[in-house]
Amino acid sequence: AGMVLSVLVVLLLSVLYEALKMGKAVLLRRALLALPRSLSQEALTEPQEGDTDPAQGRWFRYHVGQTLFHVVQVVLGYMVMLAVMSYNAWIFLGAIAGSTLGYFV
Repeated sequence: AGMVLSVLVVLLLSVLYEALKMGKAVLLRRALLALPRSLSQEALTEPQEGDTDPAQGRWFRYHVGQTLFHVVQVVLGYMVMLAVMSYNAWIFLGAIAGSTLGYFV
């Protein structure tokens, strides 16, 4: 029962890792669309109090979101890697199956 649960957890972690990769790509696309036409330093900084331009702060929020997605993705990737490094064939197959299923979905 413990081994089956371990394989299922690794499988779900792999699926979540792939979902985060996709979410990060979608957020990158939105961030690129929200970039101001002018790439001046003022346009890319954090919005100040009283600024009325919503596009100015949108890029910054997307960038913060991408950063958080990246951190969670790296942590999940290392967790799956450590599970695979247990050199257990079933865990390895669970990681491969989860990655395949996550990419397919």
